[in-house]
Amino acid sequence: MPSFKIDLSTAVVFVATAPTPKLANAKTGERAIDRESSAPLSTVGLLVSDEGEGNLYQVTIPETGLPEGLAPGMPVRVTGLKARDWENEFNGQKRHGISFRAVAIVPAA
Repeated sequence: MPSFKIDLSTAVVFVATAPTPKLANAKTGERAIDRESSAPLSTVGLLVSDEGEGNLYQVTIPETGLPEGLAPGMPVRVTGLKARDWENEFNGQKRHGISFRAVAIVPAA
C-alpha cells in the first residue's frame, strides 16, 4: 500500500504520551520489529497543532529514532512522518484506519 508524507513544517508538535513498546502479538508479548533496520518499534502519542487545529496521533517509531527522556509536554521535531491507510477483517468484522510512522523524533531546539 502506498504511504503519504505529512508536512509538519508549519506545525508545533508536542509529546502527548511517552513511548511504549509496540507488540506484534499481545498474547505472547512479542515485540514488533522494524523490517528494514531490525530495531524494536515503539508507539508515541504526539499532539500536532497547525492552522488553529490540534490532533493527537499515535506514531510508530523504531527505538533507534527515539532519544532518551521523552516526556509528555516536551516540544519535538519529527523526521519522516508518513501516513498509510489499512484495512483488515477479524472475526467477520471489517476494520480500517490510518497508521502513522516516523523515522525519528528529536527535542525541538
